Amino acid sequence: MGSLSLIASDQILLAAGFDGLEALMVRLDMDDASQGFKSVRTIPVISDLVQDYFDGDFTAINGIKVRQPGAEFSQSVWKVMRKIPAGKTMSYAELAQRAGSPAAVRAAGSACGRNLIAPIVPCHRIVKTDGDLGNYGYGLELKHALLKFEGAI
Repeated sequence: MGSLSLIASDQILLAAGFDGLEALMVRLDMDDASQGFKSVRTIPVISDLVQDYFDGDFTAINGIKVRQPGAEFSQSVWKVMRKIPAGKTMSYAELAQRAGSPAAVRAAGSACGRNLIAPIVPCHRIVKTDGDLGNYGYGLELKHALLKFEGAI
């Protein structure tokens, strides 16, 4: 699936993604980016939980504390996404409903697109109502691979 880059502060994951550290750094909130980070090969606890996930323990990533800035609705969307179990998917419409605003389907999709902590905040588990994969910031091939890996397809 490629290399997963992580950015953390005090055991809280701030960013994760498959496009490299530089791509994550430019998307960080200014307050977080201004902290300055050092490059390390592993982050205690977080790296182990991520490795456990990729070794097949899909619940391992639930133990990772995360933080990303965003509006109240986006925060609700990300919270709902973290509750979707591996092997399951949810439609954008259901995501909007569970996040508290059934009419905000596009806003739910936008929150997925702004998610800075993939796949820990599992936006790859969100699909169109008809079951089509929809979009994924790291490409549909990777979204398909993650869903297949988790047993959702």
